[in-house]
Amino acid sequence: MATVTCYDMRSKKKIGKHVTRLVNKLLLMAVLVLSATHVRSEPLDYIGKPVRGIPVSQAVKVAKFVFVSGTPAFDGSGKLAVGDFPAQMKQVMDNMTAILKASGAGWDRVVKTNVLLMRPGDFAEMNRIYATYFADEKYPARTTVVVAGLPHPDFLLEIECEALTE
Repeated sequence: MATVTCYDMRSKKKIGKHVTRLVNKLLLMAVLVLSATHVRSEPLDYIGKPVRGIPVSQAVKVAKFVFVSGTPAFDGSGKLAVGDFPAQMKQVMDNMTAILKASGAGWDRVVKTNVLLMRPGDFAEMNRIYATYFADEKYPARTTVVVAGLPHPDFLLEIECEALTE
């Protein structure tokens, strides 16, 4: 972000740092308010239908942003590869690929992911599979957490992400 230096109009001398800082903060606040106003006027686009009767959208799109909900490893017929981490990881990534595509984005436009793992021992395998979905080692920011539980007792992981459409 650019920094503004303030000058007294009459003497053409710099005004103190505290005034310059105040002006910079006011400019930042103005930019944030204008951005929020623009986003507020954008309609929300709800992607996908609630799955298994749970009141959640698979993704929500507003302006150029896509927010993908935590995605489990159910396949198209509602089955889960119980106890098979590589199969669940691949299924989650494939499910998210479809959600991103329906939202007008792809893995190349993902800016942040959150990975929830049940078992710390799955971390290396998760990284191996995860990396195959990104070209040229251009990975998004990521947080990975080992959790005590997930909504279904057979889930070994869940992933959510944020992406841009343009």
